[in-house]
Amino acid sequence: MGHWLERNIIEPGKLPLLLALAAFVLTFLITRVVTRMIRAGKGPFGNVSAGGVHLHHVVPGVALTVLGGFGAVASTRHGFGSAAFAVVFGIGAGLVLDEFALILHLDDVYWTEAGRKSVEVVVLTAALVGLVLCGFVPFGVNDLNDDELQDRGSVIVSVAVNFVFSLLALAKGKARTAIFGVIVPLIALVGALRLARPGSPWAKRFYARRPRARARSTLRAYHHDRRWAGPSRTVQDWIGGRPDEPVRALEHQ
Repeated sequence: MGHWLERNIIEPGKLPLLLALAAFVLTFLITRVVTRMIRAGKGPFGNVSAGGVHLHHVVPGVALTVLGGFGAVASTRHGFGSAAFAVVFGIGAGLVLDEFALILHLDDVYWTEAGRKSVEVVVLTAALVGLVLCGFVPFGVNDLNDDELQDRGSVIVSVAVNFVFSLLALAKGKARTAIFGVIVPLIALVGALRLARPGSPWAKRFYARRPRARARSTLRAYHHDRRWAGPSRTVQDWIGGRPDEPVRALEHQ
């Protein structure tokens, strides 16, 4: 079955990556369904505790990620072993990144506004792996022909140029553009050429004495956030669940 898939559907050697991605996405979706049911008090599920300590699912996730990662390294690129360890790794990665915000903040922010970071990172990871499966190679190496690939100088120059574009996009406060630009260089180029976001290292360094550029940057960021913030939050709420409303402090009379 695996050899048939590699011959007819995906590129040779990419079956483990496809299985890992499928396991990753399914694990995340199933985990979110279960946690939302626990949150609503429905179904047979409940929080797991040991010795009075709440065990977050990032704990088994780390164990499965380590097992799957080392198993994949130790196994051959083809065969049942590599496929099985790829699935184990994908499951572990799904459990870990579902609680990415907890790791980032070292606090249980799962159902808070800060917890949206977990959903964002999972979607970003799935998209990047999907691009790799579609044939994109980091830093635009896939855009080189066979003769250029034989020339190490061409490869080094291509990687260096695209890496600089990604760094410029990152310096301009466009982290997502920089990350996707590593896989699709054109995206990094667009991010490198456009205005920096206010508060970014680039804006602080080069817009400090350019009030017109600073004003244009602020206005563009405002319109961008106003256009996309709402739809982005709606999608995140649909995928991961709506965060709890912040508790408002009681006003002293």
